[in-house]
Amino acid sequence: MSFFSTVVRFLALPFALASYRNDLRRTLLALSADGALMLLVLVGAMLVTVLPNLPAFDVVTDYRPKIPLRIYTADGALLGEFGEEHRDFTPIKEIPPVLKDALLAIEDSRFYEHGGVDYRGVARALAADLTGGFRQGASTITMQVARTFFLSQEKTVKRKLAEVVLAYRIESALSKDQILELYMNQIYLGQRTHGFASAARTYFNKPLAELTLAEAAMLAGIPQNPAKHNPAVNPVRAKARQELVLKRMLHLGKITQVQHDEAVGQPLKIGRSLQFDAHADHVAELVRQELYAQYKGEAYTQGFNVYTTLDKAEQNAAYDSVRRNVLAYDQRHGYRGPEAYVELPDNADEQEDAIDQILARHPGSDNLIAAVVTEVSAKRVRAEPASGDTLEIKGDGLRFAARSLQPNAKLDLRIRVGSVIRASQDAKGRWSIVQMPEVDAAFVALNAEDGSYRAMVGGFDFSRNQFNHVTSAWRQPGSSIKPFVYSAALEKGFSPATLMNDAPLSLPGGEGGQAWEPRNDDGFDGPISLRQALARSKNVIAVRLLQAISPQYARDYLQRFGFDAAKHPANLTMVLGSGSVTPLQMVGAYAVFANGGFRVTPRLIQKITDARGNVLWEAPAPPPRQEEQRAIDPRNAFIIDSMLREVVRSGTGAQASQRLGRNDLAGKTGTTSDAVDGWFAGYSGNVVAVSWMGYDQPKSLGGREFGATLALPIWIDYMRQFLSGKPANERKPPPGVSYVDGDWLYDEFKGDDGVKAVDVEESPLKSIFDAIRKVFTD
Repeated sequence: MSFFSTVVRFLALPFALASYRNDLRRTLLALSADGALMLLVLVGAMLVTVLPNLPAFDVVTDYRPKIPLRIYTADGALLGEFGEEHRDFTPIKEIPPVLKDALLAIEDSRFYEHGGVDYRGVARALAADLTGGFRQGASTITMQVARTFFLSQEKTVKRKLAEVVLAYRIESALSKDQILELYMNQIYLGQRTHGFASAARTYFNKPLAELTLAEAAMLAGIPQNPAKHNPAVNPVRAKARQELVLKRMLHLGKITQVQHDEAVGQPLKIGRSLQFDAHADHVAELVRQELYAQYKGEAYTQGFNVYTTLDKAEQNAAYDSVRRNVLAYDQRHGYRGPEAYVELPDNADEQEDAIDQILARHPGSDNLIAAVVTEVSAKRVRAEPASGDTLEIKGDGLRFAARSLQPNAKLDLRIRVGSVIRASQDAKGRWSIVQMPEVDAAFVALNAEDGSYRAMVGGFDFSRNQFNHVTSAWRQPGSSIKPFVYSAALEKGFSPATLMNDAPLSLPGGEGGQAWEPRNDDGFDGPISLRQALARSKNVIAVRLLQAISPQYARDYLQRFGFDAAKHPANLTMVLGSGSVTPLQMVGAYAVFANGGFRVTPRLIQKITDARGNVLWEAPAPPPRQEEQRAIDPRNAFIIDSMLREVVRSGTGAQASQRLGRNDLAGKTGTTSDAVDGWFAGYSGNVVAVSWMGYDQPKSLGGREFGATLALPIWIDYMRQFLSGKPANERKPPPGVSYVDGDWLYDEFKGDDGVKAVDVEESPLKSIFDAIRKVFTD
């Protein structure tokens, strides 16, 4: 062995973590007095090359951690986080003692005693290395800070020497608490998580202050090797490391034997990713896009906090409602068979690898867990998920897929060993076979007074489909467009009491030159009032009404509500919803009826703050309404509101008043031709909401499906949350309307003015009934 090699090996020893163990004894034997002298010369030479090349020091003295963009509801619930590093900066005084004790016990027990380099610790590490005892690291917290901020992870003498020099510089510039604060906020802890506050949220979904001793010890064990000791990826190794931390804490007198034993035995529920307080991925993405447009890359590092107008409880209610009702639709239309199939090897390890590989292509979707079937019969299915225990499905949990469990089922439908299925667990822990739905849905709710969003769900699963159906899906509105044509008709002298003939209608201009004959879903009723026609969504009456006021007039009138005239045909099919709208357009349009006739501008962001809480921007208070903002006459809004309440009281939306037990609801269902789209738009109080369901590649949702079966249940479940504990909301009639012969109309259309009937022959019997009714009402 050369002399130079011997010197180099010796230099490396004080700074190694025992990685040079095999050569240790030979190195010490080879060392001589001349070697010691040469060592000093070599160290001096290295210092000459190291010192001039030390990096700028302000990165620690002026610490500016990369803090991600965070998005919250108005009431402070976390919706989303964007940035390369998950990090919450936490002052040292806010870090609980149990976590500091755990970390220092395993990483640097003499941190508050040494000056940056713990030579006693180095000697202890060397002794342990020589004797094969309890292995300990020689790097101090300060040295790790130097390495984390300034240096690479390579194991060279020059890098180690620079680490020592930087450690002394850090110790001279910062207090011990400042150094520890830097370390505990900067250190990488796996799962894209930096700092212990973020790690506590990622792995345990709780703030630092709520960590137990067992949890704190597990987090403290991660820094040495975040890949190896990551509890989400390697729970067995993480548990062993945790017990080592607890043993060290006991040895140092930081905990008692009883505390040690309790912590070792405490079961821990480990998360794999950052958990959010509310489900609003599509909302978070909208905000991210807006912040990036304004701040570019700094949006992800400067710690911006964006507070939206959403309400946590309402947002979660909307999300749960969309998921629940999409799955209910999916259940009604039968099981389509397993998602995939994998041939399982006989070897256990190879089988585990095969399962991991196939499930990586079928990620979970909230409570829809993907798993590979390992045992199957008509009475029981066992399946392996990507993480967690084996799933056992039996009894009612098999009912949905019962036909696929039969031996004679078609191969593509049959559940067999190797099939990839979905399972969902109920509140009692029972598993059921389900499936990922192909249909999608959307929901949006606004404050009808100021346009602020209350809730938004852009689709069933953001990870599967990032497309925001609320803002970007142009779909046919079906009958949900009818109230706007009725609104236009009021300005032409019609009223809710106007009679029209619900009878077969044949019009020229159909496909291939054939006559167009619109139909009702419930047949024909002869003469009927416009109020009842809207409540029962009579198509023929709507076409006759549009014919009476002209398609061009109605098309121009739609623009008052924010609709794009170019998206609606100037013909009679327009009133049946042959145009195109987005759910966002629709909710803004119905807000006009809800608030008495004013257009509102949807707004999502309420406030933006920096990492220190300073307000960078805040939405101004909505100005007092001006008449120039008015879209329609307040009398018009009042009368259409009364008609929309009838829809929910006795018409196609009656399920809402029955299930919610309220009479202050208003809205309209919508179903397009062949049930390609299902809608419900409605409101109560100051909140207006729209729900939609359909396939991204338009196709029929089923011959027995309507807006009332598809979209209305979503709306009801959300409204149940919003209306809980709120008093009934009634609207007072504005000046200029009168209640005549059992219905409302404009004052100028009383008497013989206005349109009393269209295409209805006056019969003597009807005249007698009208005269009798007038006597009693007067």
